[in-house]
Amino acid sequence: MRWNRREALALLGGGAWNLARAQDDQVIKIDVELVNLLCSVRDKRGGYVRGLNKEDFTILEDGKKQEIRYFARETDLPLTMGLLVDVSKSQERLLDIERRAASAFFRSMLRQKDLAFLIQFGADAELLQDLTNSARLLEKGLNDLKISVDVGAMHTGTIPSSRKPKGTILYDAVQLAATEKLRGEVGRKAIILLTDGMDYGSHYTREDAISAAQKADAIIYGIYYADMAAYGYGFGGFGASDGELKKMAEETGGRVFHVDRKNSLDDVFTQLQEEMRSQYALGYSPNNAVRDGGYRKVEIRTASKEQKVQARKGYFAGKG
Repeated sequence: MRWNRREALALLGGGAWNLARAQDDQVIKIDVELVNLLCSVRDKRGGYVRGLNKEDFTILEDGKKQEIRYFARETDLPLTMGLLVDVSKSQERLLDIERRAASAFFRSMLRQKDLAFLIQFGADAELLQDLTNSARLLEKGLNDLKISVDVGAMHTGTIPSSRKPKGTILYDAVQLAATEKLRGEVGRKAIILLTDGMDYGSHYTREDAISAAQKADAIIYGIYYADMAAYGYGFGGFGASDGELKKMAEETGGRVFHVDRKNSLDDVFTQLQEEMRSQYALGYSPNNAVRDGGYRKVEIRTASKEQKVQARKGYFAGKG
């Protein structure tokens, strides 16, 4: 399935798919009054803290303490994740490495009740593999990764044009993944972005993408992987940047991993897997019972000031 910009808008205008995961022959029921949060905790050296209990956490909503009604250590709770791979021209020389490393990640990460899907994005967005538990099908989808460029932008001439060329619709791809694939799912949800962090030609903004992920209760993880040689020289500092990825990740409770001289893509996928299997799940019923659809700020703390909690910064209340 391929979405160009116009088709993507039509899909989103039609509403999200209403999907639910069956587990043990029963549909998981959602307590709409419960705000569900996932977090990871690190010590001052950056290591994961895994032995905490419910009593070690405090949740604040708009600065007011909330009663924690649900707590679990999230090592085995089913996970629904989408891998979104940047296939713009600047990533061309990285695709073979990405295919191999992502295939190994799926084989290692997926457990019996986990689901994953695969989207490539460049000038348009294409679903290469729908939700599945099969690492083999996901690997087949990865083999179909191909560079996506805006053909119209490749033509030059003397006729001026007001058309904005599409190069990498990163934000549109996140919007689609969150709205069309994850919003109807239950349990832990994540969007993994494998990209150099650049966006050209998206209809939606970064803030739109963040909002869509928040409404889907999805964490965004960025894997910053850039072929700097693809940008050439003489750009005056212009080129790939992880700034946009960091903003999307931080607002949804994720973070950005970097592929560099110290960390290969395989290393990064291993680090990502460790984090996703080292989370805590907390749930609370808001003291503020008003269902106005507004955004509410959330903060999670632990008893130790030397520990750092990584979690989303807020959520959108449902409408009554």
